[in-house]
Amino acid sequence: MTSRVGSVGAGRAVAQGAATAQGAPTPGRIRRATGRRPAGVGSLSGIGLVLAGALSVQFGSAVAALLFPRAGALGVVSLRVTLAAVLILAVCRPRLRGYTRGDWAVAGGFGLALGGMNILFYQAIDRIPLGPAVTLEVLGPLLLSVVAARRAASLVWAGLALVGVFLLGQAGFSELNLAGAGFALGAGAMWAAYIVFNSRAGARFPRLDGLAVAMAIAALVSLPLGIASAGSTLLEPGVLLLGLGVALLSSGVPYTLEFLALRRLPAATFAVLMSMAPAIAALAGFLVLGQTLSALQCLAIALVVGASVGAVRTGR
Repeated sequence: MTSRVGSVGAGRAVAQGAATAQGAPTPGRIRRATGRRPAGVGSLSGIGLVLAGALSVQFGSAVAALLFPRAGALGVVSLRVTLAAVLILAVCRPRLRGYTRGDWAVAGGFGLALGGMNILFYQAIDRIPLGPAVTLEVLGPLLLSVVAARRAASLVWAGLALVGVFLLGQAGFSELNLAGAGFALGAGAMWAAYIVFNSRAGARFPRLDGLAVAMAIAALVSLPLGIASAGSTLLEPGVLLLGLGVALLSSGVPYTLEFLALRRLPAATFAVLMSMAPAIAALAGFLVLGQTLSALQCLAIALVVGASVGAVRTGR
């Protein structure tokens, strides 16, 4: 995300230079200088793209949960990551020569974080509802945001998030399953690592080459676990078809929509919209899986969403 923020900042500098040299900026000038549409219709379409991408990710997770009885959590995550890796490698065709050991170390860390995040998260939603799982998972990026901001106000948002988690506990972590909650928190830690390595890979690899290499590494990590868990079930046509749907919903479609959205929106606005993930996950769990939440759990999710939005706004 840091590399994308840099692109946004560079675009703004170009636009300001064009305005100074040629007079007041017109929509055509802004679009030519920045590659983005001016605020208004473009911003609204960008918001729509982000929300559509978030819906795709969470509904993809809900569809994945439907496959758990047939292929197991490890089998499903291996299908999702492997098929997504094949798709992105076919599209990007990354260059593999000319990189240093440091570059490959970053790509390796990126891949391990990506694979670990997916494996742990699917273990979590195999045990607890989707909404609470994403609520706990988002604490990883939230903590990273608080640490990066280094402001007193960030501690307020962290405290608000902790209140939300405490309320989830009041609803009964035994009801949520302690192992599931632990996997969700582990996925959150991997998500924070994913953000850090994603930023570094974006600075070292052109286009989406770093992501393509990381997806391949994540597939190499997850596929043996999936084969050991599900065996030949992974080759059943119905399972493969649903697995392809999960890969598209959870990876292919969101990555494309987010890429397009970041041409229309400031990175801070994008991050705030992504903070809505727990609420969208709860909606997907209710509509697809029939998972209901108590009023206290809904309040807890709302507090974590609010804390995420506040932390992003404070640290932007």
